[in-house]
Amino acid sequence: MSAVTLTVEETGQLIVDALVASKTSTENARSVADALVGAELDGQAGHGLRRVPAYAAQARSGKANGFAVPRAERTRSGAVHIDGGDGFAFPAMDLAQRHLTEMAPEQGIAIAGIHRSHHAGVAGLAVEALANEGLVALMFANSPAAMAPWGGNRALFGTDPIAFAAPLGDDLPIVVDVSLSKVARGKIMAAAQKGEPIPEGWALDSDGNPTTEAKAGLEGTMIPLGDAKGTALALMVELLCAGLTGANYGYQATTFFDDKGPPPGTGQTIIAIDPAAFGGATVVARFAEMAQSIMTTEGARIPGRRRQELRERHMRDGISADSALIDQIRKIGAT
Repeated sequence: MSAVTLTVEETGQLIVDALVASKTSTENARSVADALVGAELDGQAGHGLRRVPAYAAQARSGKANGFAVPRAERTRSGAVHIDGGDGFAFPAMDLAQRHLTEMAPEQGIAIAGIHRSHHAGVAGLAVEALANEGLVALMFANSPAAMAPWGGNRALFGTDPIAFAAPLGDDLPIVVDVSLSKVARGKIMAAAQKGEPIPEGWALDSDGNPTTEAKAGLEGTMIPLGDAKGTALALMVELLCAGLTGANYGYQATTFFDDKGPPPGTGQTIIAIDPAAFGGATVVARFAEMAQSIMTTEGARIPGRRRQELRERHMRDGISADSALIDQIRKIGAT
């Protein structure tokens, strides 16, 4: 497999061109491009350029409305309900961030619930953006069914990421981002695209047997993080992201990976907390105290630091990607 290196700007423009050529507004294409480039910068390729062919196909077919304009309704002084319009998730998440950064300092805490949405990408990027505004943030996102309830064999829950970020003043934020499956499903998708095997313990095939074949893993179910605890947390996320917001549950949602069927209609819930409500600078100093304790523990690392270091390196040296994938995306943008 040969690779090509692109600058951040080239990578973003490549994505924009492909989406605009695929029935997507320039504004929405730029929002998506920012998120996918962010994933590449953070070393999360399964949520980056490899999503472009599927995104473009879905926009062309109407499974994702590339011209959707998300709409926000302030249902309470500290709550905003956002209709993603069956478009890509990122414009709706951008709108949520704008509302939350305004509401949280006024109320102390604010919540955004998004429905009729789509693949949310790297959840850590969304909470980190809020932490960069001085807010503590939590995000939950549901996704098409890929995990069965513990003891069952029918996929009901998505891999349903949970993310958290806390500001550290002049230092980079703490960022926690975990999928509730042992690995993110995007890693299996990337392996399937490259024709590579996956490690045993990532997924089960459609018969419930362990598999190392990526395609079989996509057709089967994911193994939850922490066994029964992982599926309990996935239930929590489904209720927060779909039961609360009116979005589709994972078992009602169509796949993010192809252009077949109706829009997935998944949801996201984002909570922002202003540390000033509990002491302001004192609170952030306490966060920094914990971070310092981790940094001075031999062998330990603050969550999020590896991605932030990769981001800095990729910003400097460029983004490396499979040349065949880049050619495929360029062809989409040229049609």
